[in-house]
Amino acid sequence: MIWAYPDLKLTLLFAGIFLLLYLLYITRFWAINRKLKVEKQRLFTKLIVRTSYFILFLIAFAGPSIGNSFKEVKEEGKDIFIAIDLSQSMVATDIAPNRLKRIQFELKELLKSFPSDRIGLIIFSTEAFLQLPLTYDQAVANLYIDGLNIGLVPNLGTDLNTPLKMALERFQNDQSQELKSRSIVLISDGEHFGDDLDGIAGDLIENGIKVFSIGIGTDEGGQMPRGNGMVLDPQTGKPALTKLNRDPLQYIANETGGQYFEISDQTQEMGGLISAIENLEGGVSNTRIVEASSNKYFYFLLAALGLALLDMILPIKTIKL
Repeated sequence: MIWAYPDLKLTLLFAGIFLLLYLLYITRFWAINRKLKVEKQRLFTKLIVRTSYFILFLIAFAGPSIGNSFKEVKEEGKDIFIAIDLSQSMVATDIAPNRLKRIQFELKELLKSFPSDRIGLIIFSTEAFLQLPLTYDQAVANLYIDGLNIGLVPNLGTDLNTPLKMALERFQNDQSQELKSRSIVLISDGEHFGDDLDGIAGDLIENGIKVFSIGIGTDEGGQMPRGNGMVLDPQTGKPALTKLNRDPLQYIANETGGQYFEISDQTQEMGGLISAIENLEGGVSNTRIVEASSNKYFYFLLAALGLALLDMILPIKTIKL
């Protein structure tokens, strides 16, 4: 027999509480009826009935599994390109320790939720570069995530079109014959200096590709370290501030049927992103038969309820007048 919830400590705790309360009940009963003739055999019968259904309740609670059953499990394949902004603004310190470091941590948590799906990495600023093609190898993906830094791309601004076009091209040229859902996770602070996103949005819609965008940053903004100093505003000569711009990120997500999420010290929506991607309907990439234990808790619960009902409607008299 296999137990679904083999928590011995909790079971013993419930048993101890039951024993203590029942001892108190018997002690009080005996004290009240000490001058009357108590039918000990009937009192003992009552105890046996109550103890029996309490034990049955405990067994049902532990989830006994007897025998095995076989189930067909369908695996829905997903292909996910993660596009990461590596422009200078991604080292802003409005999110501790900075925007990029926070994203690196969150991406590792994201990968854990999709162990059987293909993940690819694209880095970008004004240009986009394929860092990692679609792969099932999460160990390699984690290594590339660890190595992310703003020195990997030209730091001349941000163009959100470039990673979206690259991801679209890679999806179109993919030689895999498996039918899968395809999506892009676009991570940026939203400071977009490229062309309008209308054109690429239409191409993504035509190919059934959804964009889930993540805005990283705050409305107050943060300063950008460079070397031993800060990036300066050429007009004021003071440290420049970079702020979160939601508009382009929300636009591309809404147009393609995806969703927009945010990450900051006050907002943590990575869980929502994971749920949204998990809910994507992909093609069945594989089916397999798995052996599962058959939980029989219901029979013990039904027997316990039957004894409890009998205890209530057919009380055993313990006092003989």
